[in-house]
Amino acid sequence: MEHSLPSPVSVGPWRTATIVVVILALLELVALVAAGAALFGPSVAHGVRRAAAKQVFAPIKQPMKAVPLKHQPKPGPAKLSRARTTILVLNGNGRQGAAAAEAARARRLGYTVRGAANAPHTGYLRSIVMFRPGLRPEALRAARDLHVRVVSPLDGLRVRDLRGAKLAIVLGRD
Repeated sequence: MEHSLPSPVSVGPWRTATIVVVILALLELVALVAAGAALFGPSVAHGVRRAAAKQVFAPIKQPMKAVPLKHQPKPGPAKLSRARTTILVLNGNGRQGAAAAEAARARRLGYTVRGAANAPHTGYLRSIVMFRPGLRPEALRAARDLHVRVVSPLDGLRVRDLRGAKLAIVLGRD
C-alpha cells in the first residue's frame, strides 16, 4: 500500500494571499476608472453631445429627388381644383412667421391650407413643393402659383406627416 507524502509547501496560505491581492487590484482599478470619469467625463460628454447634435441637426444640402421645373416633362392637367388641393406649409428656413405668411398667400390663391408649422430641419436652401403619389400636376400648378422652382415627390416626409394634406411646401432661404 502506498501513501502519498505530505507536500512540504502548504496549499492554503498562498491561495488566500493571491485572492487578497487580486481583490485589492480590482478595487484600485475601480478607483482609477471612477477618478478618470470624474476628471475627463464632462469634457468627453460635451464633445460627444456636440458631435451628436451636429450629426442630427445637419442641414439638408438638397433634397435627393428634387428636379427643377424647367427639366421636368409637361404633366397632364390637374384633376383637383385649387380648393380641393390641400397644402401643409413648413418653415424650413428658420425665419419666424414665414410659414404663416406663405399659408396666407396660398389661401388667397384659393388653396385649402391644413396648417403651417416648422419643418424637421431649418437648413433648406431652396423652397420645394412635395407631393403625394399621383398628384404631380397639382404640385406643379401650386409651384407655379407660389413661385417655387423645385417640385419633388415626398422626400424626408411621410404621408402621415402631412396632416391629411395633398402637398407640402417647405420654405427655403431663397
